[in-house]
Amino acid sequence: MAGLLDKAKQFVSNSVSSMEKPEASVKDVDLKGVDFSNVNYNAEVTVTNPYDMSIPIGEIRYSLKSSGSAIATGTVPDPGSLNKNCDTLLNVGIKVPHNVLACLVKDIATDWDLDYELEVILVVDLPVFGNISIPVTSKGEMKLPSLSNYFSKSE
Repeated sequence: MAGLLDKAKQFVSNSVSSMEKPEASVKDVDLKGVDFSNVNYNAEVTVTNPYDMSIPIGEIRYSLKSSGSAIATGTVPDPGSLNKNCDTLLNVGIKVPHNVLACLVKDIATDWDLDYELEVILVVDLPVFGNISIPVTSKGEMKLPSLSNYFSKSE
């Protein structure tokens, strides 16, 4: 009996590991705006859903790091669903407090950008299997706003 149970476990394990799973990538991270307390960025995350049904996203967790330190962390609760059999573009809003940017003066002063590492974890609810996490990591540079961005006239 134990041998049959072990074979069943092995079969299920092999089936699950060979199944296609949703995949994600960070498409872009851009400046969204500035207010009195934060610099707001938007991360565009593309998620490919290989299934014939939409999949609900439970939450999106993110951590933005620069110079080895976390400068922004947060959660986007109930961001919607992944469309069936296609790519879904998710926008993740990231708020970086001004006082945190002041701590990164050495990096910012050289080229007026912020070297970053963004970690995003999508938690999706797959039928039968339950919640699975899809981790995504991206590194790059984000330009910081300058006064000319706000005082230049657009025609």
